[in-house]
Amino acid sequence: MRFLFLGDMVGRSGRTAVAERLPGLIEGWRLDFVVVNGENAAGGFGITEDILERTLSAGADVVTTGNHVFDQREALTFAPRQERFLRPANYPPGTPGRGSGLFEARSGARVLVANVMGRAFMHPELDDPFRAAETIVSSCPLGEQADAIVLDFHAEATSEKQSMGHFLDGRVSVVVGTHTHVPTADHQILTNGTAYQSDAGMCGDYDSSLGMDKEEPLNRFLTRVPRGRFEAAEGPATICGLAVEISDRTGLAERVAAVRLGPRLSESAPDFWR
Repeated sequence: MRFLFLGDMVGRSGRTAVAERLPGLIEGWRLDFVVVNGENAAGGFGITEDILERTLSAGADVVTTGNHVFDQREALTFAPRQERFLRPANYPPGTPGRGSGLFEARSGARVLVANVMGRAFMHPELDDPFRAAETIVSSCPLGEQADAIVLDFHAEATSEKQSMGHFLDGRVSVVVGTHTHVPTADHQILTNGTAYQSDAGMCGDYDSSLGMDKEEPLNRFLTRVPRGRFEAAEGPATICGLAVEISDRTGLAERVAAVRLGPRLSESAPDFWR
């Protein structure tokens, strides 16, 4: 199975780049399944239902999120009815929406996608992400109810992300980190066959501070006095993510490559799909 994950879409620049490029990537790379993190798509803070629908129409099979999932209040309304929209599974009971789901790939494979959020340097009041992941994976095991399992771990600390990768190694197809908006250089296949990357990076303007126009973040670091709101940068976007070839026999990763397409960052694409 050919799987593509794209990191956090940030603002108009990021969501436009994904909408314009994803259909061509699906056709050119003959992708079977695509997951996109969309939690920063609406001006950098949350996502609207219109943006969600546009992302799904561009070819995303599932849209995951993170700590900004409900920044746009309408998400509280559409989350329960949009089956391909996920919020962190370890949010408190009663939170609108769902944290995981079983979906069908273009190849017919059954793909379990889970969205879990870290606690270190983020929200320590959340339920244990490792227990949440364990509950999801054990209820739909790889090779039994699922042909592939993908976890978007939305977390700040690299150590927490790496620990999640080792915790699930051999039991899921992919563990990919989101949230920090900077693509890491550690994409790999772990010892027992799980594809891993600490952070997929963002889909957004890299002439910025994590996708935000750089002037206000810089001002706050220099003066500690806010002058205005953070606004999403609107220059040309680079789309970043992780490409994984998943075995149809085992559901584990066979090949993995970083994806970086656009200006500023050195371009990278999976040569095994060309």
